[in-house]
Amino acid sequence: MPCRTLIVTLSSAAGLLCPALSQAQVTLKPDGQWRYLFTAGANVSSGNNNAGTLNLAAEGANQSTYDKWTWNAKADYARNDGVDTTERYALRSQYNRDFSTDWFGFGSGETLRDKLANISARYSVASGVGRHVWASERGYFDVSAGLGYTYDRYVNATDISGALRDRYGRLELVLAEESSHKLTETTSLRQKFALYPDLRDSGKYRAVFDTGLTVAMTQSLNLSAGLSYRYDSDPGGTLRKGDAMFVTGVSLRLD
Repeated sequence: MPCRTLIVTLSSAAGLLCPALSQAQVTLKPDGQWRYLFTAGANVSSGNNNAGTLNLAAEGANQSTYDKWTWNAKADYARNDGVDTTERYALRSQYNRDFSTDWFGFGSGETLRDKLANISARYSVASGVGRHVWASERGYFDVSAGLGYTYDRYVNATDISGALRDRYGRLELVLAEESSHKLTETTSLRQKFALYPDLRDSGKYRAVFDTGLTVAMTQSLNLSAGLSYRYDSDPGGTLRKGDAMFVTGVSLRLD
């Protein structure tokens, strides 16, 4: 996405000032107990501008001294003057297991539906190895690499890799880094970047970046703000390659 388009997108999203899905993080403690985080937001306006948004999210995590299982689900819907502007649903799960102090193996699966991006359904699985670069009570930083397979079904047939297709599957390389930082006793920052080069069609790739800041208001309630950016070098048709979303909201933590 050109820089100017990204700036306009972010400015428009920030200008709405609506409570929406954010990047708060479920609590991670190595005690083998499940913990959850729920986020909900809505905004409705009428008169000169008839618009509404609904954002829902849920996360769960179970961590021990040698493994970690996480899942998250998201639903985003927005409508402006009778026209749907966002309709996106996603579910993802990942399992990590340490096989040494520094190294771990992982397996993940996810599904996505985004009609406005012409994705009727996307299914992805991946597996590989990772390294704990550093970890402490204040956070962690991991890097990982592996192989994955992604299969897309499209709402409308589109030109992908030189042919008109209503579905497309490909083997992908998976490269990722992820970190979490406890900045103060009440403020934490997390970010994740993942790159998916297409091994079926050289030169094409997807990229996903998520970052968020969380401030604890009470033991259970958190104020959070986050930025998500999705990039596809070949989305097909006249679709834009990048999608950005800036969001704020309040989350309920169940520890």
